Amino acid sequence: MAKGLDVGTMNILSAQQDGNDTVFVQQRNSFVEIEYSDMAEQMLSRSEVLHIRKDDKVYVVGDDALNFANIFNKETRRPMKHGILSNDEKSAIPMMKLIIEQVVGEPAYPDEKLYFSSPADPIDSDLSTLYHQKTIESFLDDMGYDSEPINEGMSVIYSELADNNFTGLGISFGAGMTNVCLSYYAVPVMKFSVARGGDWVDEQAARATGTPVDKVTSIKEDDFELDFTTDVGGVEGALSIYYENLLDYVIENIVQEVDEEDVEEGLDVPVVVTGGTSSPSGFEALFRDHLEDANIPFSISGVTHANEPLYSVARGGLVAARSDEDVDHDEEEAEAAAE
Repeated sequence: MAKGLDVGTMNILSAQQDGNDTVFVQQRNSFVEIEYSDMAEQMLSRSEVLHIRKDDKVYVVGDDALNFANIFNKETRRPMKHGILSNDEKSAIPMMKLIIEQVVGEPAYPDEKLYFSSPADPIDSDLSTLYHQKTIESFLDDMGYDSEPINEGMSVIYSELADNNFTGLGISFGAGMTNVCLSYYAVPVMKFSVARGGDWVDEQAARATGTPVDKVTSIKEDDFELDFTTDVGGVEGALSIYYENLLDYVIENIVQEVDEEDVEEGLDVPVVVTGGTSSPSGFEALFRDHLEDANIPFSISGVTHANEPLYSVARGGLVAARSDEDVDHDEEEAEAAAE
């Protein structure tokens, strides 16, 4: 057994193998505060709504948080911001701990391998990911796992490019960040992130249209399509505009980083895009069009969109964890044979 964990700003997902199937467990990475009463807590418990009581407040956590926010006309609160633990949210650590415990469960045995996603330091911000990474690692180790961080972009490579010898450009469009990794035979040649993702799109669209951010997020997640046929004055039109701006921004930074890393021009690699922010219909075609117009100094053999974009990072962590577990098992057998 082994597990992969995608610690995302919008969603936290785990992946583990069950026979020939990969099983995913998911929770929204958010919470909402409501007034405490005995009756309210009883109803939440009976309905199996994930929640925490603290003093005279009850915090509804995970998937139910958005529903409660809409019912009570409140904004959800987020333990993470820009791809890492939020330093503006005092309840971030206990909420994250609860969600992670619900998503990964107890280890099947002591020191079960678990690889969790960690973003690269963003090149357009002075944010550091180290505190976030070490805190998540501490959660998991305390639970009894043997945990290891894996770069989020590299996790995409493991998940989607096995048939290409783990060679290619993987791009994970998350909520808080967008992570990019160029790999050559499973060796990262270039990896970075930018501090823009789906949250940035939602915030800009909300500001432009005067709509609450949670409402914009709900519209985006409810069959939104990047077809540019919607009224520009509405929320969907604003989402389309800022999605296009996000793609241009990510591609510009890819070109800049490739130049700085002096990547070999003879490379011919596939590109795979994934992540929850890449889910809307039309995303792949729009990204391909913008990439074709960019001056990238290496050849691109094709652009594909992951079949299950929300699950790619967790699946890549699982691939890495299982590979690491196999190596450990082989080493133990070799040591036993030598004795």
